[in-house]
Amino acid sequence: MTPPPASRPRMLVAGVGNIFLADDAFGPHVVRALASRPLPAAVRVRDFGIRGLDLAYELLDGYDTAVLVDAAPRGHRPGTLSLIEPDPPDASTAAAPEAHGMDPAKVLALAARLGDGPLPRVLVLACEPDVLPRGDEDIMPGLSGPVGAAVDRAVRALHTIVPVLLADPAATPSLGRPDESAPPHTAALPLPAAGTAQDR
Repeated sequence: MTPPPASRPRMLVAGVGNIFLADDAFGPHVVRALASRPLPAAVRVRDFGIRGLDLAYELLDGYDTAVLVDAAPRGHRPGTLSLIEPDPPDASTAAAPEAHGMDPAKVLALAARLGDGPLPRVLVLACEPDVLPRGDEDIMPGLSGPVGAAVDRAVRALHTIVPVLLADPAATPSLGRPDESAPPHTAALPLPAAGTAQDR
């Protein structure tokens, strides 16, 4: 008797960011750290780096939930983690992501335009960066101290929130005790925040 096929992963955890641009490499570092502390088998963990088109197509693969792990300036102390739920993407504004860049908002809009059905629920586990090159600055490999220290906390956070989302994709998981006590300043976001955003 042929064994039944393995069930498809129900959740995607995607590391995004450029490993050569200082704290922008936070997402890939977290994915690398998860290799020694794997998430449940129902979760696919993948480092997308700056391959926005690949991520857009991956989001169409039938997941219930996707968690993007990224560096995002939100006005907190460097190293602060935030759990963000972005607004639904506007497919009418979709444009192909740059070949050497990763703009999560553009990726979600493109995925919404390419797909026939609804996208998975998307959350962003974001880390406040300390060092990000600007303009034509040179390559700056390596994370800053505060962001490097946040990698292990992000792994622990994923091990907390992923089981909650697998049990109920509509749940609002908690990151736990907040690190940030002051209200956030206005800051550029790779994705527009909607609803509540939790910080730690």
